[in-house]
Amino acid sequence: MAEIDICLQDIGNRITELRKRLGWTQEELAEKADLTPQFVSYAESGKRAMRPENLLKLSKALNVSADYLLTGEIIDKDLLILSDKIKQLSPSQIRIIENIVDQCNDLFN
Repeated sequence: MAEIDICLQDIGNRITELRKRLGWTQEELAEKADLTPQFVSYAESGKRAMRPENLLKLSKALNVSADYLLTGEIIDKDLLILSDKIKQLSPSQIRIIENIVDQCNDLFN
């Protein structure tokens, strides 16, 4: 049972982190995901398991895969999408992206 609780808390932490990174309130996320603010609050706190369709609603609103919310890992599909987007950029834009990633790595590591 403890493993499930930890997993729910981890999912909630990822939802909270993504929401805050986007600069949204719980109410704004709830509106974008077609859920109630109370549900978002419970999901972020890790106190409530959610049905798969609600996990999908949150993942779509936050623009991440459901796998990311569940595991915290970016799956190959996500990397392919990102790679396709980067291929459309100019070399100078790619260098900017590389600098941003380097700064994020320095900040979070």
